[in-house]
Amino acid sequence: MKLITSAERNQLFEQFAHDAFHLELRDDYSVPDEDGPYASWLRGEPVDTSYMESWLRMVERVTGEGKSVRRVRVVTEPHTPYIQWEHETTPINETAGEAIRWLSRHRLPGEITFPCEGNDWWLFDGRLLAVGHFDEHGRVIGSELIDAPAVVAECVRVRDLLWDLATPHSEYKP
Repeated sequence: MKLITSAERNQLFEQFAHDAFHLELRDDYSVPDEDGPYASWLRGEPVDTSYMESWLRMVERVTGEGKSVRRVRVVTEPHTPYIQWEHETTPINETAGEAIRWLSRHRLPGEITFPCEGNDWWLFDGRLLAVGHFDEHGRVIGSELIDAPAVVAECVRVRDLLWDLATPHSEYKP
């Protein structure tokens, strides 16, 4: 399996035409850029969110062009500290133009099976997947690009199902 870097994956945001959708299934992410801000938050200190600036500028630009950037976060309740932090910082993403919804694992339909071996994925325009792969410590090691029609179609189905079930951030009360 060939993996692309996070920077290469982010270049896909320069190419999509209408919709970028992210399915998040993990209760903790070990993203190196977030290590310091997350540790500060855990200590109750002010959080420097400057590490998000390039992402937020990109989201503002593409959503300003009429494109959508959406996420569904499937989470365990009660939340891990990381998900609590993510919930608290979500308004920053939404201000930039992302639409973020939350779905508790206990509300998942019993028949759901997650494509892509249960990994997180970005779906671009319902035609291309960037499937995240993680090491044993939860660090992203890269993304696998998949455009196989059957796999993409299943991800489109799951995206639509979960988007309809999930609660918008402004209404989600952990």
